[in-house]
Amino acid sequence: MLALCATLTVSLAQAADPIERRICVFDLAGNVGPVMTAMKDWQTAALQWGLKAKLVAYTNEAIAAEDLKAGVCDASLITGLRGRQFNQYSGTIDSIGSLPTMDHMKVLLQVLSDPRSAQPMTSGDYEVLGVAPAGAAYIFVNDRKINSLAKAAGKKVAVLEFDETQAIMVAQVGATPVSSDITNFSTKFNNGVVDVIAAPLIAYEILELYKGLSPDGGIIDYPLMQLSIQLIGTKARFPEEIAQKSREYFYNTLDRVIEQLDREAEAVNEKWWVQIPDADKQEYEVMMQEARVQLQQQGFYNADMLNLQKRIRCKLEPSRAECT
Repeated sequence: MLALCATLTVSLAQAADPIERRICVFDLAGNVGPVMTAMKDWQTAALQWGLKAKLVAYTNEAIAAEDLKAGVCDASLITGLRGRQFNQYSGTIDSIGSLPTMDHMKVLLQVLSDPRSAQPMTSGDYEVLGVAPAGAAYIFVNDRKINSLAKAAGKKVAVLEFDETQAIMVAQVGATPVSSDITNFSTKFNNGVVDVIAAPLIAYEILELYKGLSPDGGIIDYPLMQLSIQLIGTKARFPEEIAQKSREYFYNTLDRVIEQLDREAEAVNEKWWVQIPDADKQEYEVMMQEARVQLQQQGFYNADMLNLQKRIRCKLEPSRAECT
């Protein structure tokens, strides 16, 4: 009897030991960046779930993604655009025009954090362990006269080399796509190599985009899409209970993330904003809706996510043309 009790005691002690995992975090500012700071809070919370996470900062997102594939990282925090290769469902969150505002994003993230949404968060060998907003992407131009699709024709536009959808859309408006990466697209804009980029407002200060805007540039006051960052892990390395708690943590800390994004947006000088007519906005909305259908048919976007996003748009704005 004593031997049995001793065995049970040892087993319980072993079960209480946290599992150790390597978490790779993409942050342009490295260890001192805002993303790493937020993930240190996640790291502390994870100990309560039985997960001891070693955080490793990456300033090159491509390497963080490749190291996830190679098993160097048990999970990597990367942009939703690059994360599409691991999970098309969650990777379609960042589809063009699908989430007009942060309010739409908040509803979507609430749905995705629910245990009933766990199934599509897994794809093949990988599972999404959390999704956070990275802010809306806006068009930055080096000449504020480029304030319509027609005027973008012939201009050079930076597109992320790993995201084929960007090159397709840029070519369709008659502009020239210039293959770039997150590490150099801002430099090309600041040095005048490209005329147009799409970026979240948090990049304005970090990447010194005001250099590319000066003296005659502007930011088109119409968001193209809501960007996300996603923690994607190798499914076999994370028990489902921990994966679910992580997704819920990301949603429960959403307000703090939005506050940080709002603070970063306030750094943008108001003189850069370029207003466009409502008629142009309606034209863009139709164009983006057609683009989503086309890219879904071509296999880039996930139909289930697009349908969920449409339901959210119609819930918040039932008068939209697509909802009536």
